[in-house]
Amino acid sequence: MSVAGLKKQFYKASQLVSEKVGGAEGTKLDDDFKEMEKKVDLTSKAVTEVLARTIEYLQPNPASRAKLTMLNTVSKIRGQVKNPGYPQSEGLLGECMIRYGKELGDDSNFGDALLDAGESMKRLAEVKDSLDIEVKQNFVDPLQNLCDKDLKEIQHHLKKLEGRRLDFDYKKKRQGKIPDEELRQAMEKFEESKEVAETSMHNLLETDIEQVSQLSALVEAQLDYHRQAVQILDELTDKLKRRMREASSRPKREYKPKPRETYDFGDTDQSNGGFACNPAPKVSAASSSFRSDKPSRTPSRNISHLDQPCCKALYDFEPENDGELGFKEGDIITLTNQIDENWYEGMINGQSGFFPLNYVEVLVPLPQ
Repeated sequence: MSVAGLKKQFYKASQLVSEKVGGAEGTKLDDDFKEMEKKVDLTSKAVTEVLARTIEYLQPNPASRAKLTMLNTVSKIRGQVKNPGYPQSEGLLGECMIRYGKELGDDSNFGDALLDAGESMKRLAEVKDSLDIEVKQNFVDPLQNLCDKDLKEIQHHLKKLEGRRLDFDYKKKRQGKIPDEELRQAMEKFEESKEVAETSMHNLLETDIEQVSQLSALVEAQLDYHRQAVQILDELTDKLKRRMREASSRPKREYKPKPRETYDFGDTDQSNGGFACNPAPKVSAASSSFRSDKPSRTPSRNISHLDQPCCKALYDFEPENDGELGFKEGDIITLTNQIDENWYEGMINGQSGFFPLNYVEVLVPLPQ
């Protein structure tokens, strides 16, 4: 920094201390300027909080949001173009219904109904994904751009204005000791910064109809989503009602119990007053040794792991996304990195990947 720059920083710091500690008064800005500054500040707070709440509305599960953020970060590091999407609750419900519907089979009314409902839930998840994309493009991204550019630029102008005001007030207070030309230049720079800040705030407040348009896009996207959701649920309701009518019109199958087993009472003298039924077949030596011959799975508990960062699996973990590392309860996993407060990166059996921190107990921590 040049000598002139150091002097200017000293002037501003001295003036700030005299105002904060000594109670000195600085140059006052007019009421119109203060009112605009107040409105811009409120606009900035509104945009920031509305953005955060919109993300929560679209992706309500905080754990899934954190996981998605981590996976997106990993995808960027690896140079992957396609990022995993947010797991919609409707889609998860649909997959559950379809799985059990298939297991119950075609001869089950409940199974068939679960298949119908599951397909509809998956369609709802697709519509919800479309809502996410639409809202992000036409509402979230424009507001984020407003934060990152216009509002940030206004804050820069206001900060610069405050610095020049302090410099001007310091020199004005020492008029006579400081050359008039230097004082005049300080005043001109202050007025110039005030005009630039005022213009940028005015332009933002006068074009707030753009934010109204973006809000309208959010509502239209919601309306379109709910229309499609109603149509899907109406179709599902009709299917389920039709299944109920068909089931009630079919003749009911009567239950016919199987014939009971016959018992051989035999000689009561050798049975202590009881009776004997057909004895169970004896298990041969070959069949009895089958279970013991099958090797049981033993968790990988290699003691050599303990001389390097590692952890022990508390539960089974089944990977759901690319890059995740699966393991079983009791496995010892070598730790290679901590992605964030929720996820580790590690290796087991020659495979590496990511896994949640709360599924494991750290035996040897990673070096700080």
